[in-house]
This record gives sequence, C-alpha cells and structure tokens, in this order.
Amino acid sequence: MLLAALLVLGLVLGLVLLLVGGELLVRGASGLATAAGLSPLVVGLTVVAAATSAPELAVSVLAAREGAPGLAVGNVVGSNTVNVLLVLGVAALVAPLVVGRQVLRVDLPVAVGVGVLLLLLALDGEVGVVDGLLLLAVLVTYTVRTVLVSRRTTAAAPEDDATPAGRGRTVRDVVLLVVGVALLLGGSQVLVDAASTVAEQLGVDDLLVGLTVVAVGTSLPELAICVVGGLGGRADLAVGNVVGSCVVNVGGVLGVTALVAGDGVPVDTSARAVDLPVMVASVAGLLVLLAVRRGLGRRDGAVLLGAYLTYLGYLVVDATGSPAREDYVRAAAVLGVVVLGTVAVALVREVRRRTAQGAAPAT
Repeated sequence: MLLAALLVLGLVLGLVLLLVGGELLVRGASGLATAAGLSPLVVGLTVVAAATSAPELAVSVLAAREGAPGLAVGNVVGSNTVNVLLVLGVAALVAPLVVGRQVLRVDLPVAVGVGVLLLLLALDGEVGVVDGLLLLAVLVTYTVRTVLVSRRTTAAAPEDDATPAGRGRTVRDVVLLVVGVALLLGGSQVLVDAASTVAEQLGVDDLLVGLTVVAVGTSLPELAICVVGGLGGRADLAVGNVVGSCVVNVGGVLGVTALVAGDGVPVDTSARAVDLPVMVASVAGLLVLLAVRRGLGRRDGAVLLGAYLTYLGYLVVDATGSPAREDYVRAAAVLGVVVLGTVAVALVREVRRRTAQGAAPAT
C-alpha cells in the first residue's frame, strides 16, 4: 500500500515538475528571444530544442559507452516519431497550433531532408564516424543559418535593454531558462522511473515498457513545452521546439554518439526497413498536413495521435510474435491509404482554392 502511494506520488510529482519547468522555460526563452533580437520560433528551433533533446543525448551516449550503441538509433528514431505524432497530436488536441511560413518553407523541409540523409547513410548497416561528422555539420550549418537570418529579419532590441533594468531582465530570463531545463529533465526522470516501477509491479513485459515508457519518457520535455506553449499563445515556440528537436536528435545526438562509439552505430535491418521510413514519413506527412491546414486543429491532432497508436500497436504485435501480425499490417496499410487519400484530396482542393484566389481580378 505504501509502495503504491509512493508510486502515485512520483507520477504526480513528475508531471508537476514537467509543467512548471515547461512554463519557466517558455518564459525565459521568450524573454531572451526579445533581448537577442530573435523570434520565439528561432529560440524554439535552437536553444529550447537543444535543451529538450538532452535526455536523448544522455541515453544515446550512455548506450555507446556501455557497448550498446545500437540503442542510440532506436532512441533517436523513436523520439522523432513520438515528437511528431504523439507530442504534436496531444498538443493540438489541447490547443490548436498555428504555424508560420518559415516552418513550412525551411524548417520542416530541413527536418525531412535530415531524416532522408540518415536513412541513406544507414543503408550500409551503420552510422560511422564520417557519417556522424556529416550529420553534425548539417546541424551546425542549419543552426547558424537560422540565427543569422532571424537577426537580419527581426527588429532590433529596444534601446533600454542596455540599461541595468534590461540587463536584470536578461539575467532573470537566463535563470528561468536554466531552472526550467533542470525541472524538465528532473521531472522526466522521476516520471519515467515511477512509470517503469508501476509497469514492473503490474507484471508488464520489459519490452513493452521500453516501447512505451522509455520512448515517450525522453520526449516528455517536448510534450511539456508544446502544451504549455500552446496554452500560453506561444505556438510558434512549441512547434519550433518539436521541429528543431527532430533536427537536433538526428544531427546532434546521433552525430555525437557515432563519434563516441568509435566503430560506428549499428543499424539493424528492421530499423532500416520499418522504423526509419516511418520516422521520415511522419515528418513528411506533417509537412503536407501543415501545407494544407496552415496549422494543426483538434481533428489533425486526433489523426496524428491515431497514427502513433497504430505504429505502437505494430511494434507490440511484431515484438510479441503474434500470429495476427500480418492481419494487423494489412489493416494498418488500408487505414494509411484512406488517411493519405483524404489528405491528398484536401491538398488538391487547397491548391485549387489558392490558385483561384490568385487568378481573381483585383477589385
């Protein structure tokens, strides 16, 4: 009875730390964006994305040092899929998200491109040291380009930022950012530990725990940022955080892990055949969906969440060796075709509508 109470307390404490940490990080990042002449979107794509990818980096580097670098691939690929389908799905259900043109024209295509690059690099069965350097170079180039463009296009910071009061606000924002990151990391660790113990007490298979608690656990910071950002009217920072995290996870986390591993990070056949393509398809599907909607409403959130649950169901069925695997795959394929067909029809209608508006004579 006491153990059950402690586990419930741990779950609640972890959630509270995540929510408070997300709120502090959003406030600090937004303040620093204004002071540095950067938009909240750019801060979400860079600073916040790097901070919330810390759990993935810790897990991947630890796996490489302990002689199991292959876990890094599953961590990165799984986290990106969770970020797009689960995190954005839940965030859109809580509060609709509006997305700006930069995300559609630059950031999401970069995320898709990095995913495709990883898929190509992994065709030989590993991500080697040279591959890691290439992924890191892509991340650095993207980050520098994003910051430079933002500083050129964003209005200069107010003159009074140089005053003691302005410097005081900057220090405050830095403190909020650091404390927010610490609470996010601590909260995710507390929540993952408590949830893992609950799963063990209930007799759930370790594989299922890994596919659910661990995969989702390292993405909890992104989820907290998205929900808090969406509710607080900072959808640009929220979406930027997810897109930026996808780029950081592939370019930074996997790039660093490949360097740490030394002999390269092995990528097994199932990851190349299923998980990597699913990750790329998720980001590409998000790009198409946003091109049609210019944002994510609650219906879109339900579609993303449903896609994640379908993928998770496949992982469970495949891992357990269920005889229903083939039937499940066929049913999921039919459902996927229906969803893709619906999105394609909506895209064609949107293109026709915009074309008609562009051809309409001015009045």
